[in-house]
Amino acid sequence: MTGKSMWRTLLVALPLVLLLGCSEYGKVDQGRVISYDPATKTMVFIRDWKNDTMNPDYTHLPPITYVLPTDPNEMGPEPKAGGRMKIDNKKNQITIFDPGTQNFKTIDFTMVDFKENIDKQHPLVYDKDAGKAKKFPVVDKEKKTVTIYSGRQKTLSVISLPEEYFALPDNTWDAGDEARVYYKEEGKALRFMNITKTDIFKK
Repeated sequence: MTGKSMWRTLLVALPLVLLLGCSEYGKVDQGRVISYDPATKTMVFIRDWKNDTMNPDYTHLPPITYVLPTDPNEMGPEPKAGGRMKIDNKKNQITIFDPGTQNFKTIDFTMVDFKENIDKQHPLVYDKDAGKAKKFPVVDKEKKTVTIYSGRQKTLSVISLPEEYFALPDNTWDAGDEARVYYKEEGKALRFMNITKTDIFKK
C-alpha cells in the first residue's frame, strides 16, 4: 500500500475512531468548499453536519477555514470552490452561500427544462470523444438561464433567475468539492482529502 493509499484509508476510517472516543488520533472535519486560495493553500468550507456524503447537511455557520498541508503526500487533488449548497427541483429553489452577508440565501427560480436519471456518463453531461465531463454550470446571461448538473441527484436542470443574480460569479451556481481534513490544531489540516475527486477504492 502506498503512502497516499494509507492516509486515504485513514481518513475514511477516522470518523469511526472518533465515535469510539480515541481523541488522541486527532479529529476529522468535512464540508463543501466555498473558497480556496492556492497561493496560501487556504480553504474555507461549510461543514457537513451529518458527515454523510450521500445525504449531506450544509447548514453550519460560520464557515470553517483550514490551511492545507504543504507536503504533497498529505494532499489530495486541490479543491474547487463553489457557492451552491442545494438545489431543490421540486420546490424550484436554489440555496447559495452569499460571501457579502456570510450567510445562506434561498432563491426562487422558474424551471425551464428538467431531466432526471442523468448519470455521469450520460451524453448530455459527458463528452465521450474528449473523454471528459462537460463543464457545468452553463450561465447564459442573454437568456437569463443557468444549466446545473447535480451528479448526486442525477438531475440536469435549466433554471431561469431574476436578472440581478447574473452579476454574481458563475461559480455561485456550482457546487464546491466535498472535502475532508484530519487535524489536531484548529484551522491547520495535517491531511486533506478531496472526496469529490478521490476514488478511495482505486489502487
